[in-house]
Amino acid sequence: MGRAAEMLGVTPAFLRNLGTAKLIEPQRSEGGHRRYSRYQLRLAARARELVDQGTALEAACRIIILEDQLAEALRINTELQHHRDRHQPDTTSRISA
Repeated sequence: MGRAAEMLGVTPAFLRNLGTAKLIEPQRSEGGHRRYSRYQLRLAARARELVDQGTALEAACRIIILEDQLAEALRINTELQHHRDRHQPDTTSRISA
C-alpha cells in the first residue's frame, strides 16, 4: 500500500478510504499486504484528480463508477454495431430490373 500511495502522491489513508467507498478492493498477499492492479491504480489516480479539484471523495467515487459504466456501455454498443454490420445483407449490390 505504501508503494502505491507513493506512486500516486497520496496517503495510505486515501487508498483505504477508496476501499471503504467501494471504489477499489485490492487483493491481499499471504502476509496481508494490499496489492493493487494497474486498473485500480488508474481509478485511484482519477479519484485523486477529482478530489484535488474540490470534489468530495464519495462524489468522486460515484463519478468514476458512472464514467466506467458509460465506457463499458459504449464499448458494448460499438461491438454490437460491428456485429450487426457484418451480418446485415448488402443491399447496395443488388441490381434493379
